[in-house]
Amino acid sequence: MISKYAKGKVSVFIDASNIYYSQKKLKWHIDFKKFLDYLKQELDLQEIYYYTARDLSFFKQTKFIAFLESIGYEVRSKKVKFIKSKNKDKIKDGFYKGNLDVELTIDVLETKNKYDALILVSGDSDFEPLLQLMKRKYNKKCLVMATKHNISIELIKCAKYINLNKLKKYIIKV
Repeated sequence: MISKYAKGKVSVFIDASNIYYSQKKLKWHIDFKKFLDYLKQELDLQEIYYYTARDLSFFKQTKFIAFLESIGYEVRSKKVKFIKSKNKDKIKDGFYKGNLDVELTIDVLETKNKYDALILVSGDSDFEPLLQLMKRKYNKKCLVMATKHNISIELIKCAKYINLNKLKKYIIKV
């Protein structure tokens, strides 16, 4: 299905945070081994990167990352940070944050000679300038994979959009 949109050598860049929230909306999970196998079958896959914030105390995540690396993913991670939220009088609970958009952008640029097309698995509008640059300056074909719930209009306008739900039968975790 996706082979008609991505010709030549292809690299894939996965924004794990965006996919995490997509899966919550989809109410099904991606089997990342099936996803990799599907991409290899459909494309001349060069590299596949997975960007995630990491909680070293979360054993299940550590095990998952090790699994991804063992099957061929290049995992880029950094420790999550706790950001305190403040109200007028006191410090409230905060939230955890671990954004790897810059790392993803650097990898897209540094590996540009390895691929003819890139697939961004994210719906984050922050990536629009990167995709515009890759198309304009480096003549790269850009595709975006996301769900209809987590795709920005900016990315739909600047790249070929593939709804992950259309790949469900190939990549669903059972």
